[in-house]
Amino acid sequence: MSLLSKFKEDPLFGKVMRSSGKLLSANTISLGLSVLQGVMVARLLAPEGLGLIRVVMVYASTINSILSFRMSELIVRYGGEYLAKGEKEKASAVVKAAGLAEAVVSLFAFLLVVVSAGIAEKYFTETTGIAWMFIIYALGLLANFNVETSTGILQITHKIELQGVFNLAQNIIATIIIGAAFLWNGTLPVVLGAYLLGKIILGLAMFIAAQFQLRKIFNAGWWGVSLSKLASTRELVRFAVSSNISATIIKIFRESELLWVAFFLPTNIVGLYSVAYAIVSFISIPADPLISTTFPEINRLVVKKAWLQLKDFLRKITALSFAYNLLLGVAFVLFGRWIILIYSGEKFLNAYPALVALTIGIVFNYILFWNRPLLLSLGLPDFPIWVTLAVGLIKVALAFLLIPKYGIVAAGALLSFYYIASVGIMALRGVKEIQNNENRSHH
Repeated sequence: MSLLSKFKEDPLFGKVMRSSGKLLSANTISLGLSVLQGVMVARLLAPEGLGLIRVVMVYASTINSILSFRMSELIVRYGGEYLAKGEKEKASAVVKAAGLAEAVVSLFAFLLVVVSAGIAEKYFTETTGIAWMFIIYALGLLANFNVETSTGILQITHKIELQGVFNLAQNIIATIIIGAAFLWNGTLPVVLGAYLLGKIILGLAMFIAAQFQLRKIFNAGWWGVSLSKLASTRELVRFAVSSNISATIIKIFRESELLWVAFFLPTNIVGLYSVAYAIVSFISIPADPLISTTFPEINRLVVKKAWLQLKDFLRKITALSFAYNLLLGVAFVLFGRWIILIYSGEKFLNAYPALVALTIGIVFNYILFWNRPLLLSLGLPDFPIWVTLAVGLIKVALAFLLIPKYGIVAAGALLSFYYIASVGIMALRGVKEIQNNENRSHH
């Protein structure tokens, strides 16, 4: 039997591909709109203005992620397990606890941005009198008070493709507003408002859709279930705290990349780096649907202790991700200068070396995108913490030495180092754990 035939005749792989395809179709259109937005914003604001607006946006999301408990992962891990076993009251209790915790965290994150806006203005920008921008954009955190919980609900109910639909809707609206600003020489606050409105639409739509799914699976009164129905509360708390620490480390060392660059370099250089980072981030478009749809399936196979099937599943999704990520990576390296020229104009061409450096690590990361979900499903939530912390500390130490001297090329290279080292170690540990479990099951 050929490799292609094996892929076609695997029902699990086919299920994941169908779900991913639905999400990807909406995301592909969103990608086009995001590119259009990026083109208009870069040309409207120039490097300095673009750098400023990206710092404002990243700051709010960084504060939120530092406090976040990644409730989507908690719901997939435990809510999905209880649903598979028919224990609906326990699943309801997990969802209720996750929703309440996330709402409190979102409110606290908003208040923290409000209090620290002046500090952010001082250390991450070269502009005075713009602290209010940090506060205004942080309103999106309140609108996204339940987005992680809602994502988890849509994942375990196999309706995650709705996320793509909502993302498309908010992208259409944001593009219309940004387009108007571009045509009539709009200002930076108008662009910021467009992005904020998009976040509000996405957050509220996800919440409403998740509530509909909960009513279908449980009943209209599911919210009344007592939290005393939670089983293994200590384990749930440990998982949530571990996910929070892991998410915080990832955010500090990886996803707040623009803030690190802003700390070391001028805002106009941040604008250059943000273009390279934004372009390379498009590699995530085909990967994100796979991540959303494979995590529940990986978790289900672990619960069933279907080790051979899990290994086969991981081989197939890795082969698929390797093929398209390598193709994308080569295209970005070969045509990166033209992409930057089309995307943002000649003012941003100096971002090309950083784009190449970033591409290497991003491609590696998305080839082995299943590394952390696998460890979570295997009951090893602490291992990613130590790996990402150790590699992240090395990255930051090197940043103080290299970024002031070599600029955004060093920043891109250090982020790639972080991806390759942390993802590689976690993937190897996950594969080794599967093999250990398989050996134990044979004895």
